[in-house]
Amino acid sequence: MTASTEQEPSTDALKESLVGSFMAIIGAPDDLETARNADQVVRDLDARLTAEATSAA
Repeated sequence: MTASTEQEPSTDALKESLVGSFMAIIGAPDDLETARNADQVVRDLDARLTAEATSAA
């Protein structure tokens, strides 16, 4: 599957991923890669929620 055909995750899937990321940080608080992955999930969810709020207005 190419990047152009991949479906974006739903908002609920991003929220679930956020919880998983936070649990991973709790399990490995000093792991830089885990922190980077969690940071990306937060950024993705923030962008999604911002876009949804903008389109709802």
